[in-house]
Amino acid sequence: MSADQQPGALRRGLMSRLQQRLANGADGRPHFVICGSDSLVYTLAEELSNAGHRIRITLVVPHRLRANVPDLGGLRGVRVVRADRLDESTFRAAGLAGAAALALVMPDDVTNLHAALCAQAVEADLRLVLRMFNTGLGYGVRKLFDDCAVLSDATMAAPAFVAAALGEPAPTHFRHAGRTMHVARRSDVPGKNVVCTLTMPDGSGEVAVLPADPAPGEGGDNDLVLAEASRKPAGQAVAARKLVRSSRRLRPFRATGRAIRAAMNRKLGVAVLTTLVITVLAGAVLAHTDKVPGGFWTSMYVTLLTAVGSSDVEVDRNGVAQAAQLILTLAGVALIPLITAAVVEGMVNARLELANGQIRGGHTDHIVLVGLGSVGTRTLRHLNDLGLDVVAIDRDPNARGAKVARQLGVPFIVGDASSDETLRQAHIDTAKALVVVSTDDVTNLQAALNARAARADMRVVLRLFDDDFARRVQKAFNINISRSVSRLVAPAFAASLLDRDVIVTIPVDRHALLVAAVRVLPGSPLDGAALEQADALTSVRVIGMSTADSEWVDWSPDRRRVLNAGDRVVIVARRAGLRSLLEQATPPPSPAPEPA
Repeated sequence: MSADQQPGALRRGLMSRLQQRLANGADGRPHFVICGSDSLVYTLAEELSNAGHRIRITLVVPHRLRANVPDLGGLRGVRVVRADRLDESTFRAAGLAGAAALALVMPDDVTNLHAALCAQAVEADLRLVLRMFNTGLGYGVRKLFDDCAVLSDATMAAPAFVAAALGEPAPTHFRHAGRTMHVARRSDVPGKNVVCTLTMPDGSGEVAVLPADPAPGEGGDNDLVLAEASRKPAGQAVAARKLVRSSRRLRPFRATGRAIRAAMNRKLGVAVLTTLVITVLAGAVLAHTDKVPGGFWTSMYVTLLTAVGSSDVEVDRNGVAQAAQLILTLAGVALIPLITAAVVEGMVNARLELANGQIRGGHTDHIVLVGLGSVGTRTLRHLNDLGLDVVAIDRDPNARGAKVARQLGVPFIVGDASSDETLRQAHIDTAKALVVVSTDDVTNLQAALNARAARADMRVVLRLFDDDFARRVQKAFNINISRSVSRLVAPAFAASLLDRDVIVTIPVDRHALLVAAVRVLPGSPLDGAALEQADALTSVRVIGMSTADSEWVDWSPDRRRVLNAGDRVVIVARRAGLRSLLEQATPPPSPAPEPA
């Protein structure tokens, strides 16, 4: 279980050992080992190295990294160990013995779990941070280790893509120390429930993130705020109602209409059309030649009976009428089996397509989701939970989220999303938004540009690795939102390695705000300083604190209160703000010994 869930004495014991390691690493710097094979291993190492030169970092990576991982040699002061298997010998070669913490961020849950067990054999007194997609498995893994944090990058990143696709704040809420808080528009919550302002216009057409709180009664209705939940409908329900006006589960007539359209295949259409043409022509001939009493309608009545072979042969008719009757009877006998076969085929196809969620027609106001990897699967579940229509695309029929799509009845197209034809199959021209979250930057960008070409007002959300590239693409190509998953989640992993508990990640615009509890370590600049020193840092808002010997959180602390070692400060911060606070809460490195 996580540190916050452990009994107080055990937790304080773990913290004491970790603090000692952080303060007294070899050459005065604690040692961190990070194992991974994709972009997160680079971004996490960069995040830690940019926090200051107070730690040593060793990366353990396979000989062949994924194509989107930059050159690890560009990371200053980071040691790189190449190994294709994470076992005890690899960890010994990486210097894991005596390390302060180990981050296992391989993209495979089983690989990370096996590596954690091997690492325990090398260094039992070790903080572990594991990346896991399966949250159920992660809950069980926490119980295997004394000091372990399990994080899911997909779970943290998915709400950001959902919010970007809908143009509304994602229904984010969390509970900490007996208090439930949620993200909402200022107009949706009472003023007394507002904890802090997350975003508001800065007067120049841009959005200020974590600005100073406006005076009571001021502030715009569309300002994004963090608020305490009341007994009234929670912020999640309010946001969900705004995001979704109607649910797919409440549209049975739409599903029925799609089934009928699927059943009306080409064969059935040809058969019906041929039958109608022959029936009308033969009926017209009979009416004209026989002069049947009762006029045209009686002639049609006789015609229809003849079409199904139920009329008797009449020898007293003239030759033209007999010929018409013969042709009509033969046509009816021939067409009835064809119609029956076409109807059966159409109904079978309709049932199969309904079962697989693959009705091909009638999609409007839906969201096209490209990529069913770990992030795409979580995003798919979020959108489905909100009752939104989704069409999923992935080039791999066995992608991680393919089974989930079929279980949810979501249409799943196997194809290349960078192709115009694939996007047309997903009815991109009538979609509400396109969310592209595959792991291939080229495919993602091409799909986004094709969608923009198909419809200029299409809302496009794009996943790219490099944050600077994502920002430039957003501006140059008029993409609504472009995000880097590794950039969104790296601060949470870095904080967890340093045992700064990240409570929740809040997606805001192109940024990720972190709600975290930061422990003040002995000898740090914050040890003995007033709480207002932490609150004065740029991009940091203090919302609560707890003392070293208590789990109770004061949600309205006096800013003049003096902090002591072991106190925890609960904050909302941007990446740079959290990094600055970590520096303030960590003791400076011990001076290097003088040469003899």
